[in-house]
Parts: sequence; structure tokens; C-alpha cells
Amino acid sequence: MQPSLDALVYIVDDDASVRDGLAWLLRSRHLPSRAFDSAEAFDAMLQAGFTPTQPCCLLLDVRMPGMSGLALFERLVERGLPPVVPVIFLTGHADLPTAVATVKRGAFDFCEKPVSDNALVDRVEQAIASSAAQLEQLRRTTEVRRRLAELTERERAVMRLVVEGLPNKLVADRLDISVRTVEVHRARVFDKMDVKSAVELATLLQQL
Repeated sequence: MQPSLDALVYIVDDDASVRDGLAWLLRSRHLPSRAFDSAEAFDAMLQAGFTPTQPCCLLLDVRMPGMSGLALFERLVERGLPPVVPVIFLTGHADLPTAVATVKRGAFDFCEKPVSDNALVDRVEQAIASSAAQLEQLRRTTEVRRRLAELTERERAVMRLVVEGLPNKLVADRLDISVRTVEVHRARVFDKMDVKSAVELATLLQQL
């Protein structure tokens, strides 16, 4: 796949040679990176309010002095960052139970060193594609919530019944208003939510 031009790969490893090697490898595939020499350094960025705005992924060493990669991963999970920030673990010590547990917890992959350069970058690109899809879904959800916030209380009431599939006459009876009033509110709901049918509206709301 063609990597996103604004993608960023985070590298967290206490070994400078590993960080440099990974950065060089990523550059060879036109992927910019930002390296951290400890889990604490990356966690400091989280504590400062890190919010991903571009497709990204994290290459994370499992065993490091101080905070381990697994402990940092738990911090990420607590903040709900995976899968927006897919995590690819790198380890020189194969541990199948740990690998299975982290993947179940939301890790993107668990790779044992040494790993093939091409295989690793392929997984990074796949992780970035996944991140981009998650960010787009988040953007869409945020936009739907913004549109919903613009609806009046009466428009919300009409919308709920329309989504249930009720015709205008029954909506009018339920809300004790005229059919004409229902038609006006229904049109306003469709306009504000930028949809053309009740089915399209229901599909949009399912994203939430």
C-alpha cells in the first residue's frame, strides 16, 4: 500500500541502535518517525494530553528499564487510544501467553526480534491504514453528534419516531401535533442531518 503522507510512526525502545535502525528502515519506505528512549518519555506525552490527529502506529519494546512496554500499553488502553494508535510490540524474548494476552487487549501485533524488515514495515503500513480508518470513523461520529446537537427537542422527538418507521400520521398522533407540523419537523431533521430518507437517517445514527 502507499503510506499516508502525514502518517507518523512512534518508536519506543531503550536501545539507541534499535531506534536508529528502525528510523532508517521507516525512512526507506517514506515513513517519518519519532523516537523515545523510554516508556516514561512516551507516557509524559500522554500525560500532556496527547490526542492523535494523523494516522500513526507505535513500535513498542516489551522489556525496558523502569516502565515496561506492557505497562505503557495498559496506559494507552486506559485512555482508549488503541486502535486509533495501533501498537506493534517488538521483543527479543518470545512469550506466547503474553503475546496472546496483549493482542486480546487490543495490540495490533506482537513481533519477535529479529523480524524481517519487509515484514515489519508491511505490518506498520497495515497498522497506519487501520489508524486512518479509525480516525475517519471518529471524525464521522463527531460530525453526527454535532448535527444532533443542532436539533430542537421537538425535532429529536419526531426523529426518534421516524427512525422507528412510523408514518407521519402516527407520529402526529403520538406527539399530539398536526401532520403538517410533523412534515415540517421531519424536513428540518433531514436537512440538519444531511440525509434524504428515514433509512439513511437510521443508518447514520447506528454509527453512534
